[in-house]
Amino acid sequence: MISYCVFIIIPVLLVGNIANQVFIKSIREQTYNNIQGTLHQMSDNISYKMEDIVRVSDMLYFDSSFNNRLRYSESTWVSYDTMVNVLIPKLETAINTANSKIWLSIYLRNEELREIYNNYSYSDPLESNTRLFDIYQYERLVDKTWYKLYPQEENYGSTLEWKQVENDAGNGRISLLRRLIDISSIQLQEIGFVRINVSLEDMFESMDYNKIGDGTALYLSDSQGRVILSSGGVQTTVFKENELRNNGDLLIRKPIPVLGWNLIAVVPAEIVEKDTVKIRNLTLLICLICIAIFFIVSIVISKYFSLRVSKIVSVLDSFQEGAFHKRAQFKGNDEFTHIASALNDMGSNIGKLINEVYLADLQKKQAELESLHAQINPHFLYNTLSSISRLARFGMLDKLQRMVMDLAKFYRLSLNDGRNIISVKNELEQAQAYVDIQKIKYDERMQVTYDFEPEVVRYETVKLILQPFIENVLEHAWTGDYIHVRITARVLEEVLEFKIIDNGVGFPPGRVLDNTGGQDLTNAGYGIRNVDQRIKLHYGSEYGVTLFSRAGIGTTVRIVIPLVKRTVAEGRSKKLM
Repeated sequence: MISYCVFIIIPVLLVGNIANQVFIKSIREQTYNNIQGTLHQMSDNISYKMEDIVRVSDMLYFDSSFNNRLRYSESTWVSYDTMVNVLIPKLETAINTANSKIWLSIYLRNEELREIYNNYSYSDPLESNTRLFDIYQYERLVDKTWYKLYPQEENYGSTLEWKQVENDAGNGRISLLRRLIDISSIQLQEIGFVRINVSLEDMFESMDYNKIGDGTALYLSDSQGRVILSSGGVQTTVFKENELRNNGDLLIRKPIPVLGWNLIAVVPAEIVEKDTVKIRNLTLLICLICIAIFFIVSIVISKYFSLRVSKIVSVLDSFQEGAFHKRAQFKGNDEFTHIASALNDMGSNIGKLINEVYLADLQKKQAELESLHAQINPHFLYNTLSSISRLARFGMLDKLQRMVMDLAKFYRLSLNDGRNIISVKNELEQAQAYVDIQKIKYDERMQVTYDFEPEVVRYETVKLILQPFIENVLEHAWTGDYIHVRITARVLEEVLEFKIIDNGVGFPPGRVLDNTGGQDLTNAGYGIRNVDQRIKLHYGSEYGVTLFSRAGIGTTVRIVIPLVKRTVAEGRSKKLM
């Protein structure tokens, strides 16, 4: 029944969708062409206004007599005459010839020509009724950041550039920037700089969304996608093109070549596709009626089979979650009964195999742990008995007694009633007992400091993880008359960290020290490998030993295990999550 339903619905959906898409495409193309023409006209109007401002700058740039008078001032009278009869009239003429209201600033290298400028008191000069030109000395310009980045003149007129600098963006202005060059010289010597400000609203007054239609919006964006101006009641600083396209809105872009900016019209999808709603709704209604009829029929007919399939799927889901005790029971002798019987047998067999493999793996890991732990005790005992033998040979009975007592304490804590897990408190006491044994041997030549955070005693660890590294320091890192060892224990975010730090000779170059990148500690010594393997077997591969060393400076051993809190009452532990 579902297949028949699909065969009926697909043609209806296909025909309706094709008709709808063709209609929408036709409407969008027509709308696009109409708006493209409007944007082209707006772009031409904007370009005309910009060319008018460029023409004003040309009046200053290519006027040879004006150019010559700016370069030389033979006397104070000549400077005055240039200012009164040449510079000011020329600037006033340039401003009056512009079809837009502009604010002209000129910076002169000729220091004999005095400055003339207004104090606008933080107001916009274009909105004032005062003189709309200012004359400055060049020293006011050279420290400006935008001027330092301004390109050099490579040929006549090459540096003309439209740009928003200083407070232009905040005041809604744009500037035409241009270097004034000595046009009588072939060396392109700069004699001044011109900046012409014009209001964005004045420059882009032809931007009007009403020319496109109600509900539309117009954006003027720069080359980085920042919105300079917007029309149509939209207030934004960034043009979110991807978001608009995802909404199905129609976007028409018209570049403004002089600026490198874009004039963008946005027509909402509901406006473009308003005439297609009826066709789409009718198509959806027919499809929904067909789907409802055949859905009801298919449910009635397939209910008997779907219940059995659902039960088999439920058992399979339970198997996937590890519950192999679930069973599916059907009456009769059809295909579902045979499938259920085979599924029940499979679950029973898989459950037995998993239990067997799990128990075997636990036994193997326990044997490995006991084997590794058994190796470390004889290693320490051999070295300690050698020291006791030397004390007995020299008749140092007091030291011999203390060493035997410390050794007894060490092994009493190490035995731990046959358990491989020990409290951190007892592990630290083991390490201190070992250090006390060695201090009897080395006296003042060996100094050990401890830095244990109080809260570490609440946790437990694999036993005998500190003593092998202290022993390595005394056996391999000590070559002079004195050795200092620092032992720390602290609780980090989710782990317990131990460190054994010495100032010995360090590892020689070329030795493998760090196992954090997946390397092993094969070259780091038997004791180090033993501790690292025991930690990994018990807690997992993400924990273990990391070594850092530099020849001649010393070595730091870092041991990391998970935070496992010890329960005093029952002797059991619970891992912190």
